[in-house]
Formats: sequence, C-alpha cells, structure tokens
Amino acid sequence: MLDTAVEDKIMAATETKIEELQDENRPLSRKRHLFGRQKPLHAALGSGKTADILLWRQKQLSGAIFVSATVIWLLFEWIGYHLLPFLCHFLILTLAILFLWSNLSSFVNKSPPKFPDIRLSQELCDCIAIIVKDQINEACLYLREMTTGRDLKKFMSVILALWVVSVIGGWFEFLTLVYILFVLILSAPLLYERNEGLVDAYGEKAGNEIMAALEKLPLPFFKNNKQH
Repeated sequence: MLDTAVEDKIMAATETKIEELQDENRPLSRKRHLFGRQKPLHAALGSGKTADILLWRQKQLSGAIFVSATVIWLLFEWIGYHLLPFLCHFLILTLAILFLWSNLSSFVNKSPPKFPDIRLSQELCDCIAIIVKDQINEACLYLREMTTGRDLKKFMSVILALWVVSVIGGWFEFLTLVYILFVLILSAPLLYERNEGLVDAYGEKAGNEIMAALEKLPLPFFKNNKQH
C-alpha cells in the first residue's frame, strides 16, 4: 500500500493533468485575450517543462530557480562580487571536489565519479544552426514588417517597450535590471493566470483608448484605415 504523501502527490498530479486537458478541450470563448492569445495560457507557453516552471506547476523547481537567481544577484550587487572571479572560484571549487572525490574514493569505500562522454553529433549541430538561422530570419522579417508602417500596433508596442526599458534602465544597474526582468518572467504568468479575466478586460480597454487617442492624430495611415 502506498504512503499517504505519495498518494496525495499522485492525486494532485492527476487533477492537474485533467484540468489541463479540460482547458485545451474547452471551446474558446469569444472574449479577446491579452496579446491576441487564442490558446489556453499553458498551451500558449509551450505546454512543456518551461510552461510548468513559469506557471509554478513544479513548485520545487521554480522555487529553486528563483532562489538561485536571488543568491547570484545578492552576491554581485550587495557583496560586490564580480562575474569573472565568481566563475573562476566556482570552477576551482568544483574541480577540487571532483579531484578529491576521485582520489579518496578508495579510502572511503565509495565509487569514483563517472563522467559522461559528451560529444556533440553533426546532426545536433546542424539542427541548432537551422534553428538559429530560422530565428534570425523571423526577426529580420519582423523588423521589416514593423518599419514598413503596415502594422501600427506592432510598431507602437515595440516603441513603447523600448522606451519603458530605457526609462527603467536609467534607474537601475544592468544586473539589477536583468534580475527584475527575470522575476517578472517567473511571476507574471502565474499572476496573469490567476487574474486572467480582469487583466484581459483592462488590457482591452487600455488598447481601445490608446488607439482612439492615436486616431485623433493627423497621420496618413489612420486616414487610410478609416476609409477601409
């Protein structure tokens, strides 16, 4: 008979899986979601391990990542540690532990560490190169479409995002800004999932007000859009 804690974990995992299947099979509502999302949030994030981490479906792993990032930020910002000494000291400590473990394993009746034989295959390198090439091509296409003036929303969203980053970047140092962005990436999806309806309503209202304000400006592409 399984332990009670193990049974609880199995039941919780089963309920989570059932909820995901119900969300994916549930017919989509006509309500507009933030950023034009059509799929459930978990599916929009990839439905994989990354989505589980961002939505805190695996609380121990998400918490460990958050704590590790916080410790690194504290080391660099509060203690005044620098990146190059940190990497060197980390490698020195790791190599020293592995060296002592390999040489003292016979005295403590433990097997020496087994290092995997890691070799990148040509197929894997070709696949990575293709993925990087496709991403660069998509980025170039995105920039070209944005600068042609055909998609005003995309253009204004990028300009607004760059302006916000420039303003916030003036308040903090680069590492602190990266840490803030990391915390937002790790917390915003969970907060959005818990308050999805409210955020979508306010987002749609704000988008309509911004577009209404921009349409009052004497810009030629707004006139063309009104005629259509």
